[in-house]
Amino acid sequence: MQLSRWIEKQYPEPNIYRWIGLILEGIAATVLLLIVLLTCFDVAGRYLFNNSINGAVELTQIGLAIMVFAQMPIITWRGSHVVVDLLDQILGYRIVKILAIFSVFIISTSFYFLAVRIYQLAERSLRRGELTEYLGLPAGHIAQYIALMSWVTAACMLTYGAYCVLKNKNISQSVGE
Repeated sequence: MQLSRWIEKQYPEPNIYRWIGLILEGIAATVLLLIVLLTCFDVAGRYLFNNSINGAVELTQIGLAIMVFAQMPIITWRGSHVVVDLLDQILGYRIVKILAIFSVFIISTSFYFLAVRIYQLAERSLRRGELTEYLGLPAGHIAQYIALMSWVTAACMLTYGAYCVLKNKNISQSVGE
C-alpha cells in the first residue's frame, strides 16, 4: 500500500487536520517508544548491573505528559472519549444535534480557560525558577507545553469538532440513521 493511501485511510480528516493528527500521533508514538526503551534499560541496569538510570521516573512522567497531551486534540475532535448516550433515542435527532453543538462549545471553552490557567502557573513557575527534582529541568516548560496543547485542543474542537457535528459524522451512529 502506498504511503499516501495509508495516510488517507488512517487519517480521514480533511487537509490540515490530517497532518496535525499525523504529526501529533507521530510524537506520541515516538515518546511511547522512548519510554518503553528507557524502562527496559532502567530495569536491566537495576537487575544486571545493580545501578538504575538516574531520573528515569521523572523522564517517564514527562514523557507521559507529552504523550497524553499530544493525543488530546485527536481524541477530542474524533469523539473518541467516553460518551453516554442514554437519551439519544428518546430526544430525537435535532435535540441531539443541538446538544452536540452545545457540548463542542463547552469543551472548547473549558480547554481554553484551562490552558489560560495552566499557562499562568507555568509563567509563575518559570519566574520562581522551579526545577524538577532529579534532573533539574525547568518545570514551567512542561506546563507551557500542556497549556499549548490545551489551546490546540480547544481550537481543533471548535473548528473540526463543530464541522463533524454539523456534517453528522459522529452523531449518525448514535442516533441510528
